[in-house]
Amino acid sequence: MAELHPIEASELHARRERIFLGLAGLFLASMTMLNILGVSRFVDLSFTVFGVRVPMPLAVGVLPYPITFLCTDFISELYGRRRANAVVWTGLLLNVWVIAFLWLGGALPPDPALERATGLPAPQAYDFAFYRIRMLTMGTVAASMVAYLSAQLCDVFLFHFWKKLTRGRHLWLRNNGSTLVSQLVDTVAVISITHFYARALPLDPDRDVWPQIFVFIGSGYLFKFCVALLDTIPFYLGVHWLSRYLEIDPTLEHAAGREESGLNA
Repeated sequence: MAELHPIEASELHARRERIFLGLAGLFLASMTMLNILGVSRFVDLSFTVFGVRVPMPLAVGVLPYPITFLCTDFISELYGRRRANAVVWTGLLLNVWVIAFLWLGGALPPDPALERATGLPAPQAYDFAFYRIRMLTMGTVAASMVAYLSAQLCDVFLFHFWKKLTRGRHLWLRNNGSTLVSQLVDTVAVISITHFYARALPLDPDRDVWPQIFVFIGSGYLFKFCVALLDTIPFYLGVHWLSRYLEIDPTLEHAAGREESGLNA
C-alpha cells in the first residue's frame, strides 16, 4: 500500500476523495466544454416514426450536458447535498473564468481587421476560428449560466426532496424525477434566452419564430430525456458498487433523521 499523505486520514478517506475528484472533474470538464462548443455547430439527428419525420436539430454543446446531471446525482447520493451544491457553484465560477480569458484573448493586441457584415476577421485569417468561437460563446454565456444554475440547483433540490420523501428508497425515482424536471427547466431557459437575448439560434427569417423555437426546445429535451432514462441502469450499478467500495450508506442521513424524530417525539 502506498504511503498516505499527511492530509489523508486513512486509505478509505483517500479513496472517497479520489472518487469525488473524478466525479467533480467530469462534471466541470463537461460544463466547460459545453460553453466553449455551445452553438458553434448544429447536428441533425432527425428520425422518422410511422412515416412522420421528427426534426431533431441539436447544438453540439448539448451532447456532453446530460452527463453533468448523472455526476451531480452520484455526488448527491454518496456525498450529500452540500457537496453537490458546492460543485454546481464551482462550475459557475469556472465558466466565468473561461469567459474572462476568451474576452482577454480578443482584447489584447494586435487588433484584427474585422469585416463590417459579420464583425469577424476574414474566413481565411489565422485567428478567424478564435473570434468565431469567442463571439458565439460570449453571446450565449448569459443563457447558459442562467439555465445552468436553474437546472443544476433544481436537480440537486429535487433529488434530495425525493430521497427524503421516500426515506432513501426508490433510487430510480429520485434519479429520473430530478433529472427530467431539471432538464426541462434547462432546455426552455437556454433556448429562450439564446434567441431573445443573444440572437444566436440559426432561425429561418422567412418562417414564424415560435414554431422554430419549439422545435429546438422539443428536440433538445427529447435527447436529454432519452439519455436520462438510459443512464438509470448505470446509475443503479454505480451506486451499488461505489457504496460498497467507499463504505458509504446513502440512506444513513435519513435513518439518522428518523431516529432523531423518534427521540424528539
